[in-house]
Amino acid sequence: MNGSALGNTRAMVFASMGIVINIVLGTIVQTFQIPLLFLDTIGTILVSVVLGPFAGALTGGLTNVIQSMITNPKDIPFAVVSIAIGLIVGFVAKKRKFDFKTAFGTGLILAVVAPLIGTPIAVFVYGGLTGGGTDLIFAWMLASGSKIFTAAFIPRVAGNIIDKIASCLIVVLLIKRIPNHLLDNMNVQDQSGR
Repeated sequence: MNGSALGNTRAMVFASMGIVINIVLGTIVQTFQIPLLFLDTIGTILVSVVLGPFAGALTGGLTNVIQSMITNPKDIPFAVVSIAIGLIVGFVAKKRKFDFKTAFGTGLILAVVAPLIGTPIAVFVYGGLTGGGTDLIFAWMLASGSKIFTAAFIPRVAGNIIDKIASCLIVVLLIKRIPNHLLDNMNVQDQSGR
């Protein structure tokens, strides 16, 4: 893109829609307590593929800040995880066509990196418990003698494998549905593999 990652109004609107997608899908999954899914990074991944790593990082970080201000300000440090997701996906999409194969591989990378960053935050802020579906496994592992980091990390990887791969694959499907003229008006290259 020319200039900044959010160089025009359409790009800013697109990134804003990414934030809304993150908050809405994340809230739906949390409300219905769907196990092993979060879906709160689909907007970040979408923006990262279409607009690049820095727009994706900004989308992810702002999502967490906004959501935390609405629900729980103690969650703001988790913005670091979303920023990392935006950067990783954006840089991968710059180097490779973001098709199903790349999305799957990227999802696997995110499934490890996100818990590596998020687990120390969860342990420091909440003692390892975050009110999610992985808390039962955390409690069981802790009771069976695992160290707190291990007990918090292993269940997060399991959940993130399903969530991050599914999120990346959903983004490939979404990008295939975005009309070319919209992508052209944002001055981006089509990374969808169409």
